[in-house]
Amino acid sequence: MASNKASIAVARGDGIGPEIMDATLKILKESGAALDIHEVSIGEEVYLKGIKTGIEPQTWDVLRDTEAFLKAPITTPQGGGFKSLNVTIRGAFSLYANVRPCASYHPIVESKHPEMDVVVVRENEEGLYSGIEYQNTPDAVEALKIVTRSGCERIIRYAFEYAQANERKKVTCFTKDNILKLSDGLFHKMFEEIAEEYPDIENEHWIIDIGAAKLADTPEKFDVLVMPNLYGDILSDVAAQIAGSVGLAGSANIGMSQAMFEAIHGSAPRRAGQNLANPSGIILAAIMMLNHLKQGETASLIQNAWLKTLEDGIHTYDIFREGKSAEKVGTKEFGEAVIERLGKKPEKLKPAKPQKPVSPKPLRPIPQTKKELAGVDIYILWDKSVDDLQRLMENLAGSDFDFTLATNRGAKMWPDPMPETFTVDHWRCRFKAKQNVATHRQIIDLQNRMTGANVDFMQTIHLHNYDGEPAYSQSEY
Repeated sequence: MASNKASIAVARGDGIGPEIMDATLKILKESGAALDIHEVSIGEEVYLKGIKTGIEPQTWDVLRDTEAFLKAPITTPQGGGFKSLNVTIRGAFSLYANVRPCASYHPIVESKHPEMDVVVVRENEEGLYSGIEYQNTPDAVEALKIVTRSGCERIIRYAFEYAQANERKKVTCFTKDNILKLSDGLFHKMFEEIAEEYPDIENEHWIIDIGAAKLADTPEKFDVLVMPNLYGDILSDVAAQIAGSVGLAGSANIGMSQAMFEAIHGSAPRRAGQNLANPSGIILAAIMMLNHLKQGETASLIQNAWLKTLEDGIHTYDIFREGKSAEKVGTKEFGEAVIERLGKKPEKLKPAKPQKPVSPKPLRPIPQTKKELAGVDIYILWDKSVDDLQRLMENLAGSDFDFTLATNRGAKMWPDPMPETFTVDHWRCRFKAKQNVATHRQIIDLQNRMTGANVDFMQTIHLHNYDGEPAYSQSEY
């Protein structure tokens, strides 16, 4: 690999991927970007070889040995247990920060929000995207949402560091911690702690529902947004669309040592091979990649040429407006128009300038706490009455536990059931240690008693206290 160039891996992808990547690579070449390109095959053709992840073993070595990965969208086959390649790569390389700038290009591209300039920083590994799911009963499936202190700290600190490096004034956190008091509550708590370390940057927190409504209504009030995985996935698409078009947004996936760059849209197979697709998303992803590789001047050169192309009315079909656009062009022609404008700057739109990359910071030590086992929640399949459940569970609790709670889909059914509450076959039974602290042996003995009574239990979750405080949802109330 050439020492004076940044080594990158490139995947042309599926559907419209090869067309938009071809246009982008030509722009990168003509711009003088210092890149040593290594092409890899991923996606549909690899899936169809029977490789469930869509990536061959040798490709991992290429991704590991290069400084960045520029990836066109791919197609994941339906059914057959095929796994999302994006999720696989993000998890394997711990690409914890998903960064999606969403800016308005009004009046060139129509938008109801001409002042919008938002950057969504999304946690990229945890939450429901761990993909851990189970079918526990004939009527009920379950997905686990995993949130860690370390994961929260990394993404929240990244958001503040990004704001600080790129002259952003405010970081806003979105969570749903009025309901998810432990998981989203941890994210909010870490946000407040880390915000104190950045006194020059304004900070605020919104509950996700009203925050999303405000984002859709007045996005110009926001600057940098940071949020857990699922919320960020949804709202970054919303933000891109209300800015002008999802097709005009690129994204970065940043880890401690690797990084992947891509458009936020899909492979659009029905548009493939027609020279129709707008390559702007992957062009902007390549610009983000150059900024990450500390080639900010080249990044700005390309971005200003791209802005000038938009400003001159050279538009693909998706943003073409009769009477406002000057010329409708295809994928290839749009790329050529950008190349023709290298060295020029827009006159109506705000010119681009180099963006500073963010260097990941080391994590703080996890606070030391006293952990005690306080009891257990046991999930069972049950199709009889609540009264029958109560009698059986109180009998099985034995001398070590008190049976304190039964819920159905989270709704309390005992004690004090409401007759109107709809129930299914999926029940949670809570047992608290009579001596306040339980042992693993006592829980195993409880399970053995359930086995002897032919209770169909499918899952146990231990209840812990940390420093004497319950660290589990208080469903008794």
